[in-house]
Amino acid sequence: MITLRKSAERGYADHGWLKSHHSFSFAEYHDPAHMGFGNLRVINEDRIAPGTGFGTHGHRDMEIISYVLDGALGHKDSIGNGAAIQPGDVQRMSAGTGIRHSEFNHATQQTTHFLQIWILPEAQGIAPGYEQKHFAADSKRGVLKLVASPDGRDGAVTLHADAAMYVGLFDGAEAAALVLDPKRLAYVHVARGSVSVNGHALQAGDAAQLDGESRLELSDGQGAEVIVFDLAR
Repeated sequence: MITLRKSAERGYADHGWLKSHHSFSFAEYHDPAHMGFGNLRVINEDRIAPGTGFGTHGHRDMEIISYVLDGALGHKDSIGNGAAIQPGDVQRMSAGTGIRHSEFNHATQQTTHFLQIWILPEAQGIAPGYEQKHFAADSKRGVLKLVASPDGRDGAVTLHADAAMYVGLFDGAEAAALVLDPKRLAYVHVARGSVSVNGHALQAGDAAQLDGESRLELSDGQGAEVIVFDLAR
């Protein structure tokens, strides 16, 4: 079964300095029909105005991934990490027993456009942790590149969760397929452009939820950047 969710159906919040689309219930947006999908709990598409950002705040017991589409995101946390997250980077922060961090757009003129992703961890109370890796565009062109997994294989960042994340770039005749376990779930988020997902046409911000499917096929991309999650129920 494939269930589509269009971009306009997401929750939306405009805080002036921050404009955010919520794929699942988050903060003031609450929809009992969209509380998450499997162990995927949050996908927020955020745009942070120049010279602004999230002040220091805390998280616990969550695997948090930041994926920048445009601009840069400054990160600083309570376990000693400080970095700029650039397009192509995948940052994983394990909140575990507790971590505090801030995220800031230091640019004076460019908006930072990024995805904030939360996945429920396999176990609570782990030590907080951090990892950041860059995946060049060429490595994602016309394929689904593994960028996060429980075992960190193939150079992916390591998730303390029963989930894997893939990213692909598709244009024209470029196509890719992924074999799925029908006992698990898969979630496709179109970050930009347009693409066909198992024959369904999706645009930027659209998503597809796959339940009981054995194969995912992506084709007919036009400037498409696609994120795919393999998830526990």
